[in-house]
Amino acid sequence: MLIVDSPTDHRSALLDAIDSPRDLRRLSLAQMEALAQELRDTIIATVAETGGHLAPSLGVVELTMALHYVFDTPRDRLVWDVGHQAYAHKLLTGRRDQFATLRQHKGLSGFPKRVESEYDTVEAGHSSTSISYGLGMTAAKAIQNDDAKVIAIIGDGSMTAGMAFEGLNHAGDLGRNLVVILNDNEMSISKNVGALSSFLSRKMTGRTIRRLRDHIEERLLALSSVGENILSVLRKSEESLKGFFTPGMLFEALKFKYIGPIPGHELEDLIATLENVRDHNHGPVLVHVITTKGKGYKPAETHPGDYHGIGPFDVATGAPKKNKTAAVSYTKVFGDTLCRLARQDKRVAAITAAMAGGTGLLPFAGEFPERFFDVGIAEQHAVTFAAGLALEGMRPFFAVYSSFMQRALDQLIHDVCLPNLPVTIALDRSGVVGADGPTHHGVFDLSFLHFIPNLTVMAPKDENELQQMLYTSLQHNGPVVLRYPRGSGEGVALDSSFQNLEIGKGEVLREGKDLLLLPVGNRVYPALAAAARLEEQGVSATVINPRFLKPLDTELIAAWAAQTGRVITIEDNSVLGGFGSGVLHLLNQRGLHVPITLLGYDDAFVEHGPQPTLWRSAGIDADGIVLAATELMRR
Repeated sequence: MLIVDSPTDHRSALLDAIDSPRDLRRLSLAQMEALAQELRDTIIATVAETGGHLAPSLGVVELTMALHYVFDTPRDRLVWDVGHQAYAHKLLTGRRDQFATLRQHKGLSGFPKRVESEYDTVEAGHSSTSISYGLGMTAAKAIQNDDAKVIAIIGDGSMTAGMAFEGLNHAGDLGRNLVVILNDNEMSISKNVGALSSFLSRKMTGRTIRRLRDHIEERLLALSSVGENILSVLRKSEESLKGFFTPGMLFEALKFKYIGPIPGHELEDLIATLENVRDHNHGPVLVHVITTKGKGYKPAETHPGDYHGIGPFDVATGAPKKNKTAAVSYTKVFGDTLCRLARQDKRVAAITAAMAGGTGLLPFAGEFPERFFDVGIAEQHAVTFAAGLALEGMRPFFAVYSSFMQRALDQLIHDVCLPNLPVTIALDRSGVVGADGPTHHGVFDLSFLHFIPNLTVMAPKDENELQQMLYTSLQHNGPVVLRYPRGSGEGVALDSSFQNLEIGKGEVLREGKDLLLLPVGNRVYPALAAAARLEEQGVSATVINPRFLKPLDTELIAAWAAQTGRVITIEDNSVLGGFGSGVLHLLNQRGLHVPITLLGYDDAFVEHGPQPTLWRSAGIDADGIVLAATELMRR
């Protein structure tokens, strides 16, 4: 039970004495409240230097403390959904001294990571997985006669995904003692959308319920004994009344005991509620907690979407630290070009899965609201929804991060490519993305797209080629995936007019007699730089920009492979099943048994770190290409 004492001036740094949740459980209420402020100060100061997910982590400080205080972690399992809100969790579980390395190469991950700590139960990076993870763990513990608790913490934005409801439905059917904490801040990354979001709105918060109850009690007590009798009956029905006015109806229908909504920043209330939940052993429980995203840092509270994921910033003003590059981002070029295309063609529609800002679609949403659709965190639905638009004559563009598109592979194959529908998938963040690490790197898309019939796959070498490929996809009467990287382009000028590129045709950028370099997308310019350096060493290299990864320009590639006698493929993707594998297959079909080197990522998950560092480690920067070419020439 929490010790409640009067507030005192805790001048010592409480956080410095917290090496595990066991130390947290020795604190009084006043100390806990002081520690909450220290956690926030540490998170703000660190993220200001490293960048990271600020607003989500600030919003769950008290909730994180209460969970570790009440439950016997790590024996009791905390399962964080997405995991970008787990900064306070890291600080409380023995990683305080390493916290300054957050999201830095070889430092702490920005997400839970099992190799970091026994308190991290899963590798969480994508949304809506915690309930399914947690239910599986709960079922395993029941089989093993282990009475430890499993607590899944999921945000209201993550509840828009079908997987979350699949987990809830199965949990209600199994009847196991799973605890689900619904962290309701009315935000995922952008403002939540959809019918569920409206149902979970704060119009009937715990405070409102209390005001309604107090008003009824006051009126009934004025009726003397008759009123007291009525009040007695109503008090017995209070939970039913609250369930009628709140989202309890939905979760009770799924056979969960619903508790809430409760305030998420009042430690005493949180701890008392969680202690009751901990002792409940009669099936699944859902605790609805109302929190404020960005709590404790005014800029993040005022503009939580802007501080969901942010680079280094000035703490005093909240302003981002200036980026030295002046080149425009691929994401912005995509958004601006799509607006240009939509002005010319009324069939153009845009779809996002709760990432309008991140994918550059906010200008489109403002200018063409009737043709803009935010489906929430529901990538599978987004792809099939796009197919439905295409079936009725629209030309939909679904903008999505490469790593999130992994969820919708079946829909792409079955619902788009099998009927050969004109749907364009704008695959942002392809290749390595930097500090978000292995859960967010887009290094598998060329591999899982390579085998799908009817699909055209393009990769621009720069931002100007991106806009031309977008125009080309609009002219093409079939499914297209257009992959492009995170970050700034090459700083090239954008053509004022559009050009329809011939499907499946590459371009020769440089001719040479000794070696053929085949770089994909953002690897084209490093390959050109490598070719210039090789020329100084007496090695003459041809550089071809394939443009199309599917279909390949078979005649162009085969002719130059035969002429040079040596081939190197370079891709910001796994080498297994990727672009290089396709070239290898082509050369084998043509009977061209020439020496070939495939450059890309090995059969391992790529850790977090700056993009240039990861490119260098994989040998796909200019230095790595020169080294590979030198070795190949010696063979």
